[in-house]
Amino acid sequence: MEHKVCVTGASGFLASWLIKRLLSSGYHVIGTVRDSGKQKKYEYLWSLEGATERLQLVQADLMEEGSFDNAIIGCKGVFHVASPVLSIITDPKTQILEPAVKGTLNVLRSCRKNAALGRVVLTSSSSTLRVRDDFDPNIPLDESSWSSLEYCEKLQAWYAMSKIEAERAAWEFCRENGIDLVTVLPSFIIGPCLPPNLCSTASDVLGLLKGETKRFQVLGRMGYVHIDDVALCQILVYEDAGSHGRYLCSSVVMNEDELAALLANRYPTLSISRFEKVDRPHYELNTQKLKSLGFKFKSIEEMFDDCIASLVKQGHLTIPKCQDNI
Repeated sequence: MEHKVCVTGASGFLASWLIKRLLSSGYHVIGTVRDSGKQKKYEYLWSLEGATERLQLVQADLMEEGSFDNAIIGCKGVFHVASPVLSIITDPKTQILEPAVKGTLNVLRSCRKNAALGRVVLTSSSSTLRVRDDFDPNIPLDESSWSSLEYCEKLQAWYAMSKIEAERAAWEFCRENGIDLVTVLPSFIIGPCLPPNLCSTASDVLGLLKGETKRFQVLGRMGYVHIDDVALCQILVYEDAGSHGRYLCSSVVMNEDELAALLANRYPTLSISRFEKVDRPHYELNTQKLKSLGFKFKSIEEMFDDCIASLVKQGHLTIPKCQDNI
């Protein structure tokens, strides 16, 4: 299949899984990384089926205009996945907000130079629509909703703010430059981790399984989705000629106490965090737009089973065996 696509941030949690799926579908993939000289760091990508024949890694920097030209020009499609994610934030504007917007625009400026370009798929986030204090709890949120920047700033939800501003900047740029853009809004992504070093998402799940409550207490009520569903959704909306606009990608929404109870019942020998039931604003997510394309989501059990199996395989987690009473 002579169809070349670019995936930005190739070494990341989601981007690496998307590359895995694209390669298995026969695509030629150009992945961008910050330092192409660190070959050992990307061994897990080269071990993917089809990688030696159809994967190329190209160095690019989100903050450097023109650095994506070599990766993007000549590609039929671009999947922009890369986004700044930091655990320690001292200056949110310069560390998170500006890089997210500037990086997205730098990628799109390279897309504008590409005469072969068919479509851009941008990975946004469900946080771009659910962080607000004025929704009706009886009406599920869908793609028509946008989070409140003012409310995000009040909560210091810098990641959500970065995703909102980056997606809005992308829509404006693509309208002005005639670029066919589709955005995917995943909820909290759960599933197997290809990189050997845990990303922030996998680290959060590992903490939950080991009894650390802080991160998931902050998250509160949250939508969850399998990483494979997000990758398949991105490929679906790229390939489907009629796809347009924003696509919310989420399997189920749960409170943190409900999630912990489910996992504790499923994995009784793990020290899974326990949460007191908290009265939180109730919301659901309406994913009918994606389902109308024939998409079906994996269950919450499947996503956590696959995630936990991956953590065990990579040596990050041990599941004690049940001891029979004597």
